[in-house]
Amino acid sequence: MNQSNTTGINPSGNGGQAFSQLEKSIHAALERYSNVHRGSGHFSKVSTHLYEKAREIVLEFLGLEKNRYQVIFLSPRRAEVFSGMLKPGSYQILSGRETGLSLGVDAVIAEKAALPEGVPFETGGGTTKLYGADWVIWAGQPDRFEAGTPAIINVIAFARALQLMKRYGRDVFSACLKEGPEPREILYSGEFSGLEGAGLLKALRETMVGLNVQVPTTTGLRPFINLDSSASTPAFRPCWEAFRLSLRQDARAAKVMADEVRQVCAGFLGAPSSDFEILFTSNTTESINLAAAGLGNQPAGDIDPVILTTVLEHSSNDLPWRMVPGHSVIRLEAGNDGILDLSRLDSHLSDYNEKGLHGRKRIRLVTVSGASNVLGTCNDLQAISNLVHRHGALLMVDAAQLAAHRKISMVATGIDLLALSAHKMYAPFGTGVLVARRGLLHFDETETDRINASGEANPGGIAAMGKAMLLLQRIGFDLIEMEERSLTNQALKEISGIPAIQLHGMLSANPDGQVGKTGVIGFSVKSMMPATVARKLALSGGMGVRFGCLCSHLIIKQLSGFTPFQEKFQRLIVKLVPVLNLQGIIRASFGIQNNEADVETLVAELKRITAKAKGRPDDCLPDQAGVSGRMLSEKEVKGQLREFIKQGERLVFG
Repeated sequence: MNQSNTTGINPSGNGGQAFSQLEKSIHAALERYSNVHRGSGHFSKVSTHLYEKAREIVLEFLGLEKNRYQVIFLSPRRAEVFSGMLKPGSYQILSGRETGLSLGVDAVIAEKAALPEGVPFETGGGTTKLYGADWVIWAGQPDRFEAGTPAIINVIAFARALQLMKRYGRDVFSACLKEGPEPREILYSGEFSGLEGAGLLKALRETMVGLNVQVPTTTGLRPFINLDSSASTPAFRPCWEAFRLSLRQDARAAKVMADEVRQVCAGFLGAPSSDFEILFTSNTTESINLAAAGLGNQPAGDIDPVILTTVLEHSSNDLPWRMVPGHSVIRLEAGNDGILDLSRLDSHLSDYNEKGLHGRKRIRLVTVSGASNVLGTCNDLQAISNLVHRHGALLMVDAAQLAAHRKISMVATGIDLLALSAHKMYAPFGTGVLVARRGLLHFDETETDRINASGEANPGGIAAMGKAMLLLQRIGFDLIEMEERSLTNQALKEISGIPAIQLHGMLSANPDGQVGKTGVIGFSVKSMMPATVARKLALSGGMGVRFGCLCSHLIIKQLSGFTPFQEKFQRLIVKLVPVLNLQGIIRASFGIQNNEADVETLVAELKRITAKAKGRPDDCLPDQAGVSGRMLSEKEVKGQLREFIKQGERLVFG
């Protein structure tokens, strides 16, 4: 590895200063954090810029040319697998361990011309431009190699650490690792340790990292409204503290933390360690790819194994299953409300596994989302589990959209495998988890050790996830669900009264039925492109939503009424004009940080946008004029947004 740009020796006394600057930079990035790419809000724009800037900093650190090399951020295991696909001499790896910090991030720096074509080594969110039930158009580089939500904050921290190493010396961080608070103290003590229920919920809301950050809008500066929790959540302050404290700890403490958080996960998910193994990963996508690989290693015997999934699934719970050698995939239909037809599920299972109507084919695994990321629909997992096990199959649940919203008990519900991400649980520090009944994952000892070592290379992310799980349990899921249901029903009722808007999915959170709904509101505005609506919500309302196909192309096409001809035409257009993005729908999604005022602002802005689109007066309220006494134009606000992004870069990278 070329280290010519580092100074070599750590000047005495600089370690504390470097750590202080690093923590300040990470916190500044957290204050403006959202998921990267395709988000419309100010925070997503800043996070995307910082994430891409991190690639430039890696190349600057190594003295490499931007136009020749591509930087790809991966977990250590992914980096090892991916680099094995590259020609020797065409790449190098800058490991996060070389900074002296345990961030769970490696950078593969490869010659652009040497990057492989075809199917990426892992598939899922972000790796495609467009896909159908039996075909895929893969994304360009580097997106196709960074499956799922990347460890955005950890990557930014990694890049900032490289900058500080150049200034203070390459061992500036490793020389300062020390015995700090014990892992149990980090997890179970600290701020708000005496609070629970509504009191804890209130305290966490009032101290959410990034709360009250002012963003430019057409009416002047106003606090940012995060309506994009389905993509990623802001950080609980205690989770940031857990990450920060764990960052300075040595290898012994990191191992103790991993073991303790496994027990926390077991309790949170109702998955006792005697019956389940818990593997730490970088995100849900990596977890599901691991599950698919582990299942693929299982001998098929005298059957042709089949995996049954649904049209609702995020690409991370669809594409990996297509890649399992020797397995075929079938899909269960869903209505436009996101409700699965369980009688059809029963029929599929019976036809394949009892009646033998499909020859040697047998359904080995049924995999479903716990909650739809497009519609918020929570299908009845208990009923699904009963059917699946009655017919001799296994059940996997993609709980990425469920874990922060509903109580989960794998034993009670009969879930065999489950995946989730901490970045959707108020701990956005690059950790996910795969939980599996013992004996289901068929990895040899060497691969198991590699998986565990990679996941445990991010002790701060593990600590933050454990802290988030404990906090959510102390709030109580009954309260979380009640608060969420209230906001969701308020939003659905108000938005349904706007004539120009078409809501997608259930029109009630349905508290009394077996099918529920999280705080996800999917909608379209007649005669307006989703990107346009999302942009206006950001520039006029100071809020972040998400638009597009939301990595769930099959259900989006169904909601849009696509015919086979339209799908073929769409596929052709994307091939001919690769820069085109699919418009899809708009999604607003609530988290613990949201309140009734946020819903009221969303509704007011939607009314204003749709009224203006029809040529009616803007209906601007008197107190919405900016400090200058006039409404600013979108062009003026875009200029201020560019400065807001630059300000974020200065705060984080200096």
